[in-house]
Amino acid sequence: MTERPSRRSGGRDARIAARQTSDSSRVVRPGLMGGQYRPLSDRDVERIHAAALSVLAEIGVADAPPALQSLALERGCKLDPSGRLLFPRMLVEDVIAKAAREFWVHGRTDSRYDVHVGGQRVHFTTAGEAVTVLDLKKRRFRPSTLVDLYDFARLVDRLEHIHQFGQTIVATEIADPLAHAASIAYACLSGTAKTFGISIGQAEHVAPIVQLFDMAMGGEGRFVKRPFAVVGCCPIVSPLRFAEDSTAVLMETTRLGLIGDVAIAAQAGATAPAALAGTLVQTVAETLATVMVVNLVRPGHPTTFGIWPFVSDLRTGSFTGGGGEEAILSAAAMQIARYYDLPASVGAGMTDSKLPDNQAGFEKGVSVAMAALAGGNYVCECAGMLASLMGCSFEAMVIDNDMLGMVQRSLRGIEVNDETLSLDAIRQAVDGQGHFLGSDQTLELMQTEYLYPEIADRKSASVWAEAGGRDVLEAAHERVHEILGSHYPNYLDAGTDTAIRDRFPIRLAPEDMRAACKRW
Repeated sequence: MTERPSRRSGGRDARIAARQTSDSSRVVRPGLMGGQYRPLSDRDVERIHAAALSVLAEIGVADAPPALQSLALERGCKLDPSGRLLFPRMLVEDVIAKAAREFWVHGRTDSRYDVHVGGQRVHFTTAGEAVTVLDLKKRRFRPSTLVDLYDFARLVDRLEHIHQFGQTIVATEIADPLAHAASIAYACLSGTAKTFGISIGQAEHVAPIVQLFDMAMGGEGRFVKRPFAVVGCCPIVSPLRFAEDSTAVLMETTRLGLIGDVAIAAQAGATAPAALAGTLVQTVAETLATVMVVNLVRPGHPTTFGIWPFVSDLRTGSFTGGGGEEAILSAAAMQIARYYDLPASVGAGMTDSKLPDNQAGFEKGVSVAMAALAGGNYVCECAGMLASLMGCSFEAMVIDNDMLGMVQRSLRGIEVNDETLSLDAIRQAVDGQGHFLGSDQTLELMQTEYLYPEIADRKSASVWAEAGGRDVLEAAHERVHEILGSHYPNYLDAGTDTAIRDRFPIRLAPEDMRAACKRW
């Protein structure tokens, strides 16, 4: 009889490495297919699409920058008497038909981390730009710093089910815009080999950051040819106004051939209609407006259909990210993105809880699963975020990594074929030992059909109690310290690092990037 393999052999990191060696042997992998969940009928989608086109053609978008106005008017757009930019239906539909359907973001040093965005492929990424970080011991949030971002990047570098590192927090101590942008880019470059996303606040800083990325790759023009990062921006101020600085950033990233990762976040009951269908109509129109911007600047250039409908708690008017309304809106938004067949992103996992507790668990799990099953290419905000996007937590990120593994396993589904129908295995068990433990099929499938959590507890109650009775938050806290106390990657060689620091105002101190700092 075949010897039963030990699931604990080699430790946690060895198991993760083994799962990453080949797609064929992995239980889950990046880019599993979504689209199984469709909360809207086909007729509902058509009506929302038609209403969004009416919004763009008849109401339009205010505050279009002069450069955008010029491009739009040349293509047949009009300005109404109040100066709002109107987009003709036929023009919008023509742009949708010719828009890019997919794009790649590449792992800078390892092709295993390449992300193919488009179709029904689902990837999970952090995001958020929170301004605080949870100090678990004190149960308090403190202002976020650049070192925190570097530490979050290092943590994601070791979390298997988070496929891209999106900028989780703001470096609140850095006021200068260029120093902030350059330091954020540098922290991501230094902390992870995975693809990542950053925000740049001013258009004039896009080109310098591209230069920084070129230096990291060893030559001018290399980043555009093989991008390993996307540039996030929020070009719309809801309802239906262009944001001057962010629109300029989107136009500049497009002009330079970069991928603009758009997020359009109208808030139901506050900056969008309280009716959820109305929120979808407005947010679809606003998101299509950003697709128009990109394609007016550079026809056919890829961008994300970044439709992030948000929700207000109508009792207070404040943002709420954890309710069922948010979950269904996010899933519906992804169904509409699949209708357009545009590479899309959505926010999910935006719990209102202040701790990684039961509330965070059910709010995150429901919304992330629904967005993924609806086919979200980038499911953002899905790990680490707390407090209605105002805070981020290292422990929550580790816990959420386990949750994302479960969601991916649901995406994979159940393979039905002659072998998996298991008639022979059933016959052998009935004629033999009367169970399937240790059978050839069980041993064969235990590492390829079943996904085991990294920190979630499956011990018996007695064994759990004898081991100290830890809860998942305590286990996550230990895992955070285990990773961040030892994992200080070296993704920039010394010469390149020195050249970047000489050229740009990098505020991340070298002494904070090695184990001797004793931070963990």
